[in-house]
Amino acid sequence: MAQVPQTFFDALAVRTWCGLALESLGRAREEIDAINVYPVADGDTGTNLYLTVESAVGAVEAVFAGYELDAARAGAPSLADAVRAMAHGALIGARGNSGTILAQLLRGMAQVLAADGASAHTDGPGLRLALRHAADSARQAVAHPVEGTVLTVAAAAADAATGAEGDCGTVARAAYEGARAALAATPGQLAVLERAGVVDAGGRGLVAVLAALVETFTGEAPRGVAAGAVTAGSVGAVHVLGGPQEPGEPGECADGAVGHGQGGHEQGGPAFEVIYLLEADDAAVARLRERLDALGDSLVVVGGDGLWNVHVHVDDAGAAVEAGVEAGRPYRIRITHFGAGDVHTTGGGRPPRERAQRAVVAVVPGEGLDGLYREAGATTVLARPGEPPASGELVEAVRRAHAREVVLLPNDAELRHTAAAAAEQARAEGIRVALIPTRSAVQGIAALAVHEAERRFDEDVVSMTSAAGATRYAEVAVAERQSWTMAGICQAGDVLGLIDGDVAVIGSDVTATAETVLDRMLAAGGELVTLVLGDEAPEAIADHLEARVRESYLAVDTVVYRGGRQGALLLIGVE
Repeated sequence: MAQVPQTFFDALAVRTWCGLALESLGRAREEIDAINVYPVADGDTGTNLYLTVESAVGAVEAVFAGYELDAARAGAPSLADAVRAMAHGALIGARGNSGTILAQLLRGMAQVLAADGASAHTDGPGLRLALRHAADSARQAVAHPVEGTVLTVAAAAADAATGAEGDCGTVARAAYEGARAALAATPGQLAVLERAGVVDAGGRGLVAVLAALVETFTGEAPRGVAAGAVTAGSVGAVHVLGGPQEPGEPGECADGAVGHGQGGHEQGGPAFEVIYLLEADDAAVARLRERLDALGDSLVVVGGDGLWNVHVHVDDAGAAVEAGVEAGRPYRIRITHFGAGDVHTTGGGRPPRERAQRAVVAVVPGEGLDGLYREAGATTVLARPGEPPASGELVEAVRRAHAREVVLLPNDAELRHTAAAAAEQARAEGIRVALIPTRSAVQGIAALAVHEAERRFDEDVVSMTSAAGATRYAEVAVAERQSWTMAGICQAGDVLGLIDGDVAVIGSDVTATAETVLDRMLAAGGELVTLVLGDEAPEAIADHLEARVRESYLAVDTVVYRGGRQGALLLIGVE
């Protein structure tokens, strides 16, 4: 059924366009999914674009509903209200690389169309400017744009619109025809598309959206759009459906960003797609772009005014989320494991094993404690001296634990933010995670000692947290350089005794320094002393300290563990 044409681009036209675009993508969704061969042949570009526009439609409809329900606001929303809602809805609902770029295209249009907030509508020249700014802003949002992608199609649409004189319908049709021609040429720009016998999937989706724009202003859809904007005949040997779907080549990305092959799962590139919304200021986002660009590829960061949508392909999904935590407040975190269906899929074709109800995941500083924690039933992440684990390693350990509920013990004050990012990511995957902020492995030992999986989760977490909090911790280490400390100036080679993270004793002898530290800790009382020996600790130090406790502190027990290569010469815990 033909639509009533819109003479100008006003709020009603925005509403009509969004609705028609959703219908157009709904018809083309399966076709677009089928030609999605790069950077990951996961067949979801059409679905991602549909969900992105669906979110935009919901936001626009909410604006109109607000006017309809509020008698004090007569008439319809302004053009600025409608396009801002459209852009915001697309931003918060953007899915995948293509959806994220489309959200930026809509935001770029909105920035122009809403510039004069008092204007009720715009005309052909205004639409030309909006399409130009949309294409330019989308290209700027992609870290490493390449040709033969949706960015190329958007630029061609803007170029064609720039040369069109007339009303909105004339401009929209010119943009559509320019995009359609550019889409047909994409196989000649990306070898992976030519080999697979398809056009760019993201660009195909944009053509469908522009076809809806034409229908909005003319009342009729462009001929052939319902059956596919590009057919075998229109691109010679290249066709939309059928043909082999081969992985891509390094350096290209069908949705506009440089990629490393088929998601990297089989070709050595990134294994995860990470998407999240982020509340952050411009300066923090600029730093985030640099960090994420170094972590992976297919980086697209869109948005502004404090709200952003971040998309990147990485091997270390946790590090990508952690970077967001450092930049601001990430939420609605979505992580997809390429080639495995989802992050919970197991490999090798084996049926997934049953999930345990609860598990403990702990970071441990040495091989000796690694064995101890494993014997106690924990899943461990080994932190070697000078090599703290990334949040991605912690997330992998949480997955490896394969439990519905996980208690996470970072066992290091410096890992607080890393562990928080890992916990947030695991929660986004549907795992219930409690982070106990243990600052030392001896606090983790205390927490693990009272762990009971049969208790209610909250009760178990409270008990473990209480045990960790009641354990004072210390370490004895050798200073690597001259430095100012709470106990004065130390020189390289001095023996340092740290209590609860602060230097309390500076000495020259390891055993004497350890004894002084232990005496200070027990001065406040205690029932159990835990000693964890590093592989470079003096042989007799454990016997000496045990004798000291036995002779000077009644009713205090001592346990000794071999920690192996753990960085510190000695870890001490007092409960």
